[in-house]
Amino acid sequence: MKLGIVSDVHCNPRALGEALRLMRDADRFLCLGDSIYEYRFCDETVDLLRRHDVLTIRGNHEEVYFGPHGARARAHRPPDPGLAAWLDGQPHTRMIELDGCRIQMVHATPWPPYREYVLPTSDTFPQLAESGADIVLYGHTHHAVARRVGDALIVNPGSAGEARGVGENAFVSCAMLDTASREVEFLRFADPSKA
Repeated sequence: MKLGIVSDVHCNPRALGEALRLMRDADRFLCLGDSIYEYRFCDETVDLLRRHDVLTIRGNHEEVYFGPHGARARAHRPPDPGLAAWLDGQPHTRMIELDGCRIQMVHATPWPPYREYVLPTSDTFPQLAESGADIVLYGHTHHAVARRVGDALIVNPGSAGEARGVGENAFVSCAMLDTASREVEFLRFADPSKA
């Protein structure tokens, strides 16, 4: 099974649309959270996720937006109620089984406080493999990585909406994962919203 994976779209429907186009051969799409900003909702982004049946989780930006601190943003520019209810109803994490693989989806970490930035160089990186999943998918850092830790494959697709690099490294990305071979292909592209 081929999985198309995005994370950290951050209200960028043009980049999400391009990622979905690039991953059109995927059997299933997954989103690892932060599809919106903590103080801004984007109907077009959430509509794309819902229309493409993207298996989605919440990130730290959804937590703020739908929590007490996001009340002013929700009142100032109310989102489409159906889209907001759909996104607000997504879980913080998922443990799914696809093609015989146990796959854990988290936004940042599976341990409290769930917001740590874990890079491949972080001392805590190996802890991502301790859930018992065959594949652990996470986002949050906007840094693409695929690395084995013990028997687990850990994958971060990078950000499909907000490039953090500069110059020739200013690209957004998504990932294609083959659950049978465990091969990961990163698809990097220029942010179409910046053109």
